[in-house]
Amino acid sequence: MFPGAHATQSPHRAAVIMAGSGLRLTYGQLEESSRRLAHRLRDKGFRRGDVIALLSGNDPRVFEVYWAAQRSGLYITAINKLLGADELHHILADSGAQALFVGPGVGEVAAHTADYADIRYAVAMDAAPDGSGEWHDYAAELAEGSTEPLLDQPRGGDMLYSSGTTGRPKGIRPPLPERQVDQAGDAMVDLFGKRITLGPDTVFLSPAPLYHAAPLRLCATVQALGGTVVIMERFDAEQALATIERYQISHAQWVPTMFVRLLKLSTEVRDRYDLSSMRVAVHSAAPCPVEVKHQMMDWWGSILHEYYSSTEVAGMTWIGPQEWTAHPGSVGRSILGVLHVCEDDGHELPTGRVGTVYFERETRPFEYHNDPEKTRATQHPHHPLWTTVGDIGFLDDDGYLHLTDRKAFMIISGGVNIYPQEIEDTLALHPAVSDVAVIGVPDEEMGEQVKAVVQTAPGQEPNDELAAVLLAHVRTRLAGYKVPRTIDFVDELPRTPTGKLVKGPLRDLYRRPGPAISAGDDA
Repeated sequence: MFPGAHATQSPHRAAVIMAGSGLRLTYGQLEESSRRLAHRLRDKGFRRGDVIALLSGNDPRVFEVYWAAQRSGLYITAINKLLGADELHHILADSGAQALFVGPGVGEVAAHTADYADIRYAVAMDAAPDGSGEWHDYAAELAEGSTEPLLDQPRGGDMLYSSGTTGRPKGIRPPLPERQVDQAGDAMVDLFGKRITLGPDTVFLSPAPLYHAAPLRLCATVQALGGTVVIMERFDAEQALATIERYQISHAQWVPTMFVRLLKLSTEVRDRYDLSSMRVAVHSAAPCPVEVKHQMMDWWGSILHEYYSSTEVAGMTWIGPQEWTAHPGSVGRSILGVLHVCEDDGHELPTGRVGTVYFERETRPFEYHNDPEKTRATQHPHHPLWTTVGDIGFLDDDGYLHLTDRKAFMIISGGVNIYPQEIEDTLALHPAVSDVAVIGVPDEEMGEQVKAVVQTAPGQEPNDELAAVLLAHVRTRLAGYKVPRTIDFVDELPRTPTGKLVKGPLRDLYRRPGPAISAGDDA
C-alpha cells in the first residue's frame, strides 16, 4: 500500500506529528511533497536502482524523502548521524549514493560531503553545511518539482547499513520488488499490519532515531496503512509517558533500554500520566531481560509484543504477551523462515542445546554489498539458503527461540562458554546501575575472564565499595563462574540509539597493551 491512497481519502489527517513541537505533516502534504521530489529526482536523471542517501535527525521531511524514493524505484540509505566522518564517507562511497539529503541535527559531520564520492545532487533541508561543495535548498527544489501525477511508480527499497557493533558497517542491498509502489505485497505490511491491528485509527509512537532500520520501516508501515506516526525528537523517559497521554497513543515501539529507564522513574512520576489509550507496545533490537518484562507487564498490562529480526531480515520471530508468560525469556516462534540451531561444524542441535541461530528461506534473503566474503560467512556450511547474523540461542520443546548472546561476544573462560547478556540482565535493574556491558578480557590462566563495565546511576559514587555490592548482587543470582572478576566504572557506555551495545571498541580497549583501567577511571 502507499500513503497516496490515504491522501485522496483523508488529506488533512496527520501522517506525522513531532511530539515536542507539535509540528504536523498531513497526508495531503506528504503526497504533494514526495511527488514533487520524485519528479525532481527524475529531472536530475535518477532511475530505478540508483541510490540516494539521507543524513538527518528526526524530522517530518525524512518521510517526504523516503516516499519519494519508494515511488521512484530508488534505494534510500538512511545514515546514522552519530557516525564519524570516516564511517560516513565509507557508507557514501560503498553504497554508490549519487544524491545526499541533509537534515537538521547532524552537526559538523555533514561538512565536505557534497563533493565526496559520487554525490552529484546535494540537498540541504535547512542551512547548508559548512564546507565545500554545491548545496541545493530543499524547499526550492520542491518548488521546482511538478505536481502532475507520476505515470510510472516502480517500487523502491531501502539499502541500510548494519550498526557496526562488531566492525565496520555493512550495507544490505535487497533486490527491488517487481511491482508498482501502490500494488499489494509489502512484507512489512503483511507481517505487522494484522498482527498488531495497524490502520487509519492507529496513533503510533516512535521514540527512536529514524535512521535505524526498525523505526524507519515500521513508521513507514503505519503510513502505508493510513495511521498517524508521532515522533519524539529524542527519547526521554518521562516525556515518553507525557506523549502517550497528550496524543492518545495506541501503539508504540520500544527497546529494552527504554523500558529500564521507564522503570527507574519514581512511582509518583509513573502515576502522573494516563496511559490507558495504549493497546500495543512492540519491542525489539535486543532481548529483554525477564525481570524487566515482568515489571513492564505488571505496569502496562498484557500488551507487550516482541519480535526478533535484523537489518538483514534473515528471518523473524514473534511472541505475544500470553505466549511470553508461558515461555518467559523467549523471543518467539518464527513468522518468516524456518529456524535451525547448529554447532560450529553445521550439525543441527536438539532442543535445549545452545548454538548459532539460522533461518532457512526459499531464496537467499540478503547479501552484504561489495563484500562476498562476509556474505559467505553468514551461510550455513552445508545449506546455502540457511543464513545467520551471528546470534546464538536455543529452541525449547515448543519451538520457541531463546537468545543467549551474539556469537562474537561469547566469553570462553577455562573452556566454559559464558554469555554476557545473562550477566548484563542481572545488573541492569540494580538501582546503582545506569548501564552495563560485560566483556571477556585476556587472562593468562583461564584464557579470558569476565569483566563488567558499569555506568553508574546519578548520585552513585563509583568506587571499590560499590563494585563489591554489585558483585555480591550477581553472586546471589548466578553461578560462581559467571560472576565478573572485576568491575570498572565509566562515564558512558557506547550504545546505539536503538539500544545495542557497541562492544567491539570497548573490548578492543582492554586488549591493547598498557595498564588496565581501574574502578573510577574513564574508558
